[in-house]
Amino acid sequence: MPRITMREAISQALWEEMERDPKVFILGEEVGVWGGTYAVTKGFYDHFGEKRVKDTPIAEAAIIGAAIGAAMTGQRPVAELMTINFAFSAMDHIVNEAAKLHYMFAGQFVLPMVIRAVGGGGRQLGATHSQTPDAVFAHFPGLKVVSPGTPEDAKGLLKAAIRSDDPVLFIEHATMYQVRGEVPDGDFVIPIGKSKVQRPGKDVTIVTYSKGLEISLKAAEVLAKEGIEVEIVDLRSLRPLDMEPVIESFKKTNRAVIVEEGWKSYGVGSEVAARIYEQAFDYVDAPVKRVAQKEVPLPYNRTLEQLALPQIADVIQAVKEVL
Repeated sequence: MPRITMREAISQALWEEMERDPKVFILGEEVGVWGGTYAVTKGFYDHFGEKRVKDTPIAEAAIIGAAIGAAMTGQRPVAELMTINFAFSAMDHIVNEAAKLHYMFAGQFVLPMVIRAVGGGGRQLGATHSQTPDAVFAHFPGLKVVSPGTPEDAKGLLKAAIRSDDPVLFIEHATMYQVRGEVPDGDFVIPIGKSKVQRPGKDVTIVTYSKGLEISLKAAEVLAKEGIEVEIVDLRSLRPLDMEPVIESFKKTNRAVIVEEGWKSYGVGSEVAARIYEQAFDYVDAPVKRVAQKEVPLPYNRTLEQLALPQIADVIQAVKEVL
């Protein structure tokens, strides 16, 4: 299988789905002539034309509102937000319309739309442009939330999101566009809402997703040299949340560390830990540990930013503590 970057995997998924289905179109700031803030849609404007690759004003509420209207009338829009932080400007559209209209109108409407948004810190973009509010959006029923950690998953899950009849928030981490991985040739779709064991082990279960997967895999390599074999379960989707592989792994290891980039309070790790205690309490041999971002607005200063973000050493320490 070819090794390509996360950026290339996402771009391939978009291109192939636009070729496959003429109802798929892209809209967002700088997605057309400029080729996207992160160059994901470079070349799309020249190939598909301005009717299917639409540059928009800097108005996130208008972008999402237009996507909702298009989806309700039979199109399959892919709305790009330059950063997930700007989704707050369209919060009413996302959580009170996109997530609810199918239910409120008893299934008379479907909303086959994707919102692509860049999240996460590590690029020195400051406190208001570096947040990881994944848990906020995963809170709302009716909105699927996907956040891949490998190029293969990025391509397969984005294709599934575009083909879904439900609204999907597809979160791409800002520092992972250059991450390389093997991606199968040809058309393939990965079902949304299915966790995956990315590394088998026997001593401790690490539950993570997105950037946390990269950190956890590197920590696992260090721990393996000390004779500690961790099993890493990648959630991939936050809603729906597939806990079955997590519980199966935990029943084997009896210990868990949850790694996320968001803040610990009221976060993804809180939900996963609660479900472990609810579904596998008799298997608990140590308190579940959570590794997350420090509870401060993310600093701009490079050194302070890295101090606030979860690091490989934090994961290693947490694993050793549960052991």
